[in-house]
Amino acid sequence: MTDEGLERENGGLTSMESIESRWVFQDEDDLDIDSGDRDTVDGDDDSTTCNGMELESDDEDNVEQKLIRTGPRIDSFDVEALEVPGVQKNDFEDVSVGRAILLAFQTLGVVFGDVGTSPLYTFSVMFSKAPVNCNEDVLGALSLVLYTLILIPLVKYVLIVVWANDDGEGGTFALYSLLCRHAKVNLLPNQLRSDARISSFRLKVPSPELERSLKIKERLEASLTLKKLLLMLVLVGTSMVIADGVVTPAMSVMSAVGGLKVGLSGVTQDQVVMISVACLVILFSVQKYGTSKVGLVVGPALFIWFCSLGGIGVYNLIKYDSHVWRAFNPVHMYYYFKRNSAKAWYSLGGCLLCATGSEAMFADLCYFSVRSVQLTFMFLVLPCLLLGYLGQAAYLMENHADTTQAFFSSVPSGAFWPVFLIANIAALIASRAMTTATFSCIKQSTALGCFPRLKIVHTSRKFMGQIYIPVMNWFLLALSLVLVCSISSIYEIGNAYAIAELGVMMITTILVTIVMLLIWQINILVVLSFIIILLGLELTFFSSVLWSVGDGSWIILVFAVVLFLIMYIWNYGSKLKYETEVKQKMSMDLLRELGPNLGTIRAPGIGLLYNELAKGIPAIFGHFLTTLPAVHSMIIFVCIKYVPVPVVPQNERFLFRRVCPRSYHIFRCIARYGYKDARKENHHTFEQLLIESLEKFIRREAQERSIESDGECSDSEEEYSYSRVLIAPNGSVYSLGIPLLADFRDTGKAVMEESTSEELKPGTSSESLVSEAEQSLEKELSFIRKAKESGVVYLLGHGDIRARKNSWFIKKLVINYFYAFLRKNSRRGTANLSVPHSHLVQVGMQYMV
Repeated sequence: MTDEGLERENGGLTSMESIESRWVFQDEDDLDIDSGDRDTVDGDDDSTTCNGMELESDDEDNVEQKLIRTGPRIDSFDVEALEVPGVQKNDFEDVSVGRAILLAFQTLGVVFGDVGTSPLYTFSVMFSKAPVNCNEDVLGALSLVLYTLILIPLVKYVLIVVWANDDGEGGTFALYSLLCRHAKVNLLPNQLRSDARISSFRLKVPSPELERSLKIKERLEASLTLKKLLLMLVLVGTSMVIADGVVTPAMSVMSAVGGLKVGLSGVTQDQVVMISVACLVILFSVQKYGTSKVGLVVGPALFIWFCSLGGIGVYNLIKYDSHVWRAFNPVHMYYYFKRNSAKAWYSLGGCLLCATGSEAMFADLCYFSVRSVQLTFMFLVLPCLLLGYLGQAAYLMENHADTTQAFFSSVPSGAFWPVFLIANIAALIASRAMTTATFSCIKQSTALGCFPRLKIVHTSRKFMGQIYIPVMNWFLLALSLVLVCSISSIYEIGNAYAIAELGVMMITTILVTIVMLLIWQINILVVLSFIIILLGLELTFFSSVLWSVGDGSWIILVFAVVLFLIMYIWNYGSKLKYETEVKQKMSMDLLRELGPNLGTIRAPGIGLLYNELAKGIPAIFGHFLTTLPAVHSMIIFVCIKYVPVPVVPQNERFLFRRVCPRSYHIFRCIARYGYKDARKENHHTFEQLLIESLEKFIRREAQERSIESDGECSDSEEEYSYSRVLIAPNGSVYSLGIPLLADFRDTGKAVMEESTSEELKPGTSSESLVSEAEQSLEKELSFIRKAKESGVVYLLGHGDIRARKNSWFIKKLVINYFYAFLRKNSRRGTANLSVPHSHLVQVGMQYMV
């Protein structure tokens, strides 16, 4: 590749990457510039060197680090990535007016369905715990509802929590990944220093407030107990979100269908249950049609619902009692508790139901922009909700006996059936919103190694975050039906609903507090005010609902505990498996002793060996060498690696490096994905991209050798480092990030004898050196093309783990039975490859842990 060609590539790159420099952590003793990607020889010997430089060791995280400013960097796959259509960008940039209107309707249909249907049941559940004795009771209950709406959905979620999103992704695991990116708290030990070079990391510029943040970061990273506690908090929050996905459909649909008992006097509770079951089956059956399609259809319906809610509220205020505005005076809450004491405290669980759906707003944030969610809530959703509750309270001021169906009883008789119809549609929308949030949460947890792999269907070609998980869809349906049939009272279901909501709300409050301290670095008084007020409020609500847990809501707690155990066992087993593979990886010395033929026959073709190791030679490769009669002439270790960011830009996705001397023809490819990225590559496309990228990698590698040779700086480590920097025509400085061929200082001869012996011959002209270099380059490229023509085979190793005989009984039970069961019934990695069986070779291997 000519210098002009490389300049064109660098010039093209600047249009894709931010020209602004970024702040990243770099080790004090790191001699190579921006070389976190550069483990040229993935050996397990800490003393292994490459061109005089220490390779990354297992203790690299203990090296002192400093913040440095760096420009955009180039991976070996950057140029090819620019040619791939669909490079990641913000889905909400430069939208037209018509697109903005459609987005607003979809926002209503997807994000606000749950919180929008809370007027159907909030007062009914509240007054089932504390019956109305006088008008002051209505005012006190209304005051509680109004301030709960203002403090939790508005102040906490819409104004604060949504800004803690992870590049547009919301939810419990998005907060966890945000923390993992700024502190090494992830328990899965597959992190690379190169991950911090991904532009999505966006670490903050040093500031005076950074000192407190660094102290918290050091404390988190140094304490294994705090890491485990943080993970357990996240798993508890996630299990509560999934439990919410079970109880939301049951509560919303039953409360909406229950309006039949107001419109038709002969309808019984059993009939309400049967109709609710039918509605739930229909709801989960249409889930697969995608958020954008269904959101566009139900968005206008939910808009009509909010307008109806506000209209009915205004009507009741005018007709019955407009003085309910007095409820904005918080003194009425004091009088309410003074008159009802313990009963008022029991009713707090029902009061919290007005804030249900707040967590769904945050979890569904990945589908829409923060501003669209904030504006829609503040200028449409919240005013209509306030009017709806004020109108219900005005009606109840004169009708104390109608508290069992407060909403439908307050609807004017002439508008009852249209409102009943739109209320049921809104209830189905609310259920779907929570189910969508559940799918998003499960995908995030799966990507970060905390949930068994399941089939994920992407329902939108435009928005990659819109997904559908068939197994979880039918699982949630079955559990919702069990809940509806076993607990037919909406009051008991309401208590279970409050437990699930409060569980995830408290976890979110704690995680956002850590984000405030570690990442936002805001004033400590603001942080203390946030956690004391909101966590104190949520703990008060939680104490109320726990007192009534024996009414049947214990079912949701049992379900959440089972989910937590599934996620914890999966994470524990995956961590043990990875650590065992790291310990048992093959030695580079062994490969060098085997020689270029690897002790067997090298058959023509390319073998893509998929493994989970980001560094080192996987032990399963040795198993292939001893099991198969021959191995392919070219081996590429492919590691699919998830990093704690929502999206890895296409031009930063791949790292490519040479593992052994050139004659071995062994390379490593690390494909980095965010937890929001969609993996839908056709294997032919993937193979073509990989081979083209490999060819360009080798060309650029050869050019770098030429640059090094021309500068006569190969013997100087310091000069070597700076020879790896290119200055583009616009003045931007780029680090090539491509390894030279390995030079084993101790074993010495392998690469340098092969690749530079000709250059050291006295009397050889520079022209002949260039000619020989070009011939060597063309020879290797020709070898790659012939290997590609011979075929590509996917080598897949299935490593299972078993507990040692002398292990504790609990460990044997967890690993040999529970984890083995989950692994057996989870989705295999081959399912994502879409590769014909004739191109697959699978070998099993068992590790004792």
